[in-house]
Amino acid sequence: MNQDTLETTLLDAKLIQPKIYGDERGFFFESFNARDFQKNYGIDELFVQDNHSRSPKNVLRGLHYQIHNAQGKLVRVVSGQVYDVIVDLRRSSSTFGKWQGFYLSAENKTMLYIPPGFAHGFLVMSEYADFLYKTTNYYDPSAERSIIWNDKDLAIEWPLEVEPILSAKDKNGTSFKEAEKYQ
Repeated sequence: MNQDTLETTLLDAKLIQPKIYGDERGFFFESFNARDFQKNYGIDELFVQDNHSRSPKNVLRGLHYQIHNAQGKLVRVVSGQVYDVIVDLRRSSSTFGKWQGFYLSAENKTMLYIPPGFAHGFLVMSEYADFLYKTTNYYDPSAERSIIWNDKDLAIEWPLEVEPILSAKDKNGTSFKEAEKYQ
C-alpha cells in the first residue's frame, strides 16, 4: 500500500497519508486494504458499515460517540475541507480527556483512523464537504451520545469564522464532565 502514518498526540489514533498515483488523467489510491492496514498500522478492525455525509460551510457535527457498541472509524473527505476533532474518552488511556484536530480535505487525501472509545466531530471549512467514513460497529441510536461542541473543560479551538450551524442534538450535547465515558 505504501502509505505513511503521520503522528497524532492521542493514543492509538492514526493519520494516514496514502500513496497517490497520478498523471494527466487524474489519480488513483487504495483507500483501504485490510491486510496492509493490519501489517503497516496495527489496525486489525472489521469495518461493517460505510457512511457518507454532505454538509455546507460552517456546519459543525459532533462531538458524537456510542457508549455501547463503540465504533472505530476510518474517515476521509472526498470533496471540500473539514476541521476534524477527536476526543479520547477512555479512562484507561494516557491521553484520556485530550483532544486533537486535523485538517482533512479532498486535496490532501489524508485519512484518520479513530479507535473505539473516542468522541468525534467536524466543522466544514469549504463551501460544502463530502465526508466518508467506515465504522467497526453498526449505528445504534439508543447508544448514541453527544458532548457539547464548545465544552469549557475540553476548550477545543475550532477555527470558526461565524457561529456554527448545529443540529438540535448537537446544541443540547452534554458537558464533558457529565458525559458517559469508557473504561
